[in-house]
Amino acid sequence: MERPVPVAPGAVKTDTESWNGVLRRDWAADGHVGAGLQAGRPARPGRDFRLCTAYCCPVMDARFALAADGPGGGHDPIGGAGSSDQQRVRRVLGAPELGWLIDRIRVRLERGEPVDGTVTLIGATAGQRRAAARLLGHGIGGGTSLSIALPEVDAALRRAGISSGLRSAVESLTGPVRDRAAERSAEIRQFQDVLAGARRSPLAAASWHRAWLEEISRDGTLTRLVRHGQGHLLAQATAVLERLPAGPDESAVLLPALAQAVTGDPKALDGTPLSGLVLRALALRDPAGPDAEPTLWATAGVVADDLASQVLVLNVRAVGNGLGDWLTGAAEAGEPFRVTLHQLAVMPVMPLAIDLRVCENPAVLRAAAAQLGADSAPLVCTEGEPSVACYRLLQSALSTGTRIHWHSDFDWPGLRMTAAAIRRLDAAPWLMGADDYRAALPASTESVRGQPAQSPWDPRLAELMHASGRAVTEDRQLAALLADLAGRPGAR
Repeated sequence: MERPVPVAPGAVKTDTESWNGVLRRDWAADGHVGAGLQAGRPARPGRDFRLCTAYCCPVMDARFALAADGPGGGHDPIGGAGSSDQQRVRRVLGAPELGWLIDRIRVRLERGEPVDGTVTLIGATAGQRRAAARLLGHGIGGGTSLSIALPEVDAALRRAGISSGLRSAVESLTGPVRDRAAERSAEIRQFQDVLAGARRSPLAAASWHRAWLEEISRDGTLTRLVRHGQGHLLAQATAVLERLPAGPDESAVLLPALAQAVTGDPKALDGTPLSGLVLRALALRDPAGPDAEPTLWATAGVVADDLASQVLVLNVRAVGNGLGDWLTGAAEAGEPFRVTLHQLAVMPVMPLAIDLRVCENPAVLRAAAAQLGADSAPLVCTEGEPSVACYRLLQSALSTGTRIHWHSDFDWPGLRMTAAAIRRLDAAPWLMGADDYRAALPASTESVRGQPAQSPWDPRLAELMHASGRAVTEDRQLAALLADLAGRPGAR
């Protein structure tokens, strides 16, 4: 005959029992939980314990499991300290199979939406259905979807004293809930503030500046900066743009010094998000094609090193103490001369040439010096993309009325450089027409590569290059270039 398990007075009913009256759990005097299918019938330790663990609500499991030694054991089975509260919540809601439920609740809380109604999981697994049934203490029906009423979960947590509600439980499991609505409002305010600051710049009247602000506002660049706490970069980029040389008469700016003056960090414009912002503005102010970072800085009058920025010349006589004398002496000897930006800054010169020709490849200047010497027309070599020193010398020549004639390789970068020279320096194309290209085409040894460019001064040139697919470098055109240099010296 089975011996009844003694039960302490003041038995505690579970939420499950309150809901459906099927299960009853009593706190036993010896600290164990008894269970019976009918009130008043003694528990049978083997079979009835299995029934209890299979169907009892975990909300009540958590209340009693953390009671340690039972009544009088030093722990309140319903209340408890902070660490015990968290353990209770994790016991009840922390199962991986309930992760989807916690995520849904958290999303609602973060959006500021009421935590009511029902959440549904399509294609729930058997484990997820069992976890939900155990959480709620009752069956949840069949079908492929699983629906849970959030008020029911909230009420169970409050009734059991495990948590003050769904928000508290979710934060206990996953950390503080973000107020996304407040964050979004603050983000919008900051977005508007930094944009308004940039629009108050003295540059705001320039169309390229307005286009720049519109572009970074529309494509999400400014939003991302604000969201990552970098909204101040727009003000710094605006300050950089305001400090750029306004014209050829102003001295070039050293890139590290410019970065130091604006941000306090001499490397702040060296491949950083700030430099990216500034270069986007410069590209709208003066387009320079792909891979144009050095060109954009150069045309803006910014250089990393005023000694490294150089220009190679032949037979360019000039007026000016020091550098002017040196240039004139080299021209009289028919010798190439290299000029640095530093020299142009500390010893300004006035070139003396009616016509000044510009080539891209130093092989042209070398051949002119070797074959023509002092009889060659004045020649400037860009050695690829024009440097700040090159632009500074050419702008000095322009100020005295010199006419600039420009030649580059017959490739896409060469077309872009020629178009930029026409736009910036009012240069005239020098042997850069479609007929010149056609005449040089038999000497071509390589294909034209890269992003195609236009030839506004002679649209037929770009069309012909695209059709032939061939590039012609200047060293393949030496005969034509030297003949022109020999025939028109152009010196004053």
